[in-house]
Amino acid sequence: MDHKVIALPKLNKLSPTMESTALKLMEETGELAQAIGKFRGLSGEATNLDEQEVMRMITRELLDVAQTAVSMMYVLEENYQVDIGQMLEEHIQKLIDKGYLSY
Repeated sequence: MDHKVIALPKLNKLSPTMESTALKLMEETGELAQAIGKFRGLSGEATNLDEQEVMRMITRELLDVAQTAVSMMYVLEENYQVDIGQMLEEHIQKLIDKGYLSY
């Protein structure tokens, strides 16, 4: 089974709440969708960017989404005592049960 492992830092200059982080996650997801649509020409707008630069812009937005999701995990752990490790195990089992993943 392939894994893509990234480690993102806990942001220490913010005081996020579950609500503010959820809203930020939606904002960043929208920016990712916009980058995919706009820079790949799906919005009807002409673009002069080459494919490599488009992929770099999309990847930047994707990492913003990932950072915000990780930030929300910290909020859930610290403010709501959620065990992210246990939830990750349950998530992987769900993927196996649905047939999306096999060992």
